[in-house]
Amino acid sequence: MQPVDGRQAKARTARPIAPRDAQRIEQFLHELAETSNVAAAAAVAGLPVNRIYRLRRTDPDFARQWYAALAEGYDNLEMELLHHLRSGETPGDGTPPRKFDTAIALRCLTAHRESVAREKGRRTLADEVATIASINAKIDDMRARSKAGDAAVRKARRDAAKARGNG
Repeated sequence: MQPVDGRQAKARTARPIAPRDAQRIEQFLHELAETSNVAAAAAVAGLPVNRIYRLRRTDPDFARQWYAALAEGYDNLEMELLHHLRSGETPGDGTPPRKFDTAIALRCLTAHRESVAREKGRRTLADEVATIASINAKIDDMRARSKAGDAAVRKARRDAAKARGNG
């Protein structure tokens, strides 16, 4: 996209992740899975939100991790909502109960249903691809052993025929 005044737009790329930032990125992904809140997760990790979004746009591996963390976060929210609806309380670890807004939780789950389904589809597809590759490798191994067995049987028959002819 070109600026209105005709200047050339600079291609924006994320800076490479410095080793010191790798831990903060991991912390961000962990918090994102816990909260499903990008701004809150970035704040906890001490990272600027704009840098996180830029990194998602420019780093496909980070984008995959981002969507996986969000899908996990929405799975967690769904479980918390079910617990709340069934028991009337929020799941806790001995801390004072926190406010739980069922309507907002339902709206969040509904709003992100597509992206979560897409991520689950990617995971399922990756699992299926790995399973098919494993099955194909086993079939190839079985074919190779069968071929070797057939060759051994043919050799044994030839050797037996030679032995009868010479004997």
